[in-house]
Amino acid sequence: MNSLEKIITVSEEDLDELQHVNNIRYVQWVQDMAKEHWQKETTKNINDHFFWVMLSHHIEYKKEAKLHDKIIMRTYVRKTEGIYSFRIVEFYNEETQILLAKSETKWCFMNADTLKPNRIPKEIIELFD
Repeated sequence: MNSLEKIITVSEEDLDELQHVNNIRYVQWVQDMAKEHWQKETTKNINDHFFWVMLSHHIEYKKEAKLHDKIIMRTYVRKTEGIYSFRIVEFYNEETQILLAKSETKWCFMNADTLKPNRIPKEIIELFD
C-alpha cells in the first residue's frame, strides 16, 4: 500500500478554546495530506487534466492533542471504485503512538476539461496501491 507520512508539531494556531487541536484544523490537515500525496505521486500532465472533489468526510476523535505535541499523520487510499476514492488519514501521538483521530473521506475524480466526474484510470489506481 502506497502511503504518505509526515510529522507536525501542534502550535497555538491549531488550538481551540479547550486548548486541544481544533476540529477544523483536523479537516484542513486531511485535505492537505490528500493533496500532498496526490501531487507527490502524479505528474503535471495528470494534474492539468484531473482534480478531486470531496463528497463526504468522517472523523472519529479518540484522544486530544495539545500544544507542542508531535503528531504523525499517515494517509493512504483504502479503496477505489469507478469515480470514487476512499482515503484514510490517521493521526498518532509520536511519543505514545496512541491513535488520536482517524478520518475517511470519499473523493470524486473529476475531469478538468469537462468539469464532470471521470472514471479513475487503472494507471492512477496503481499509483496508490
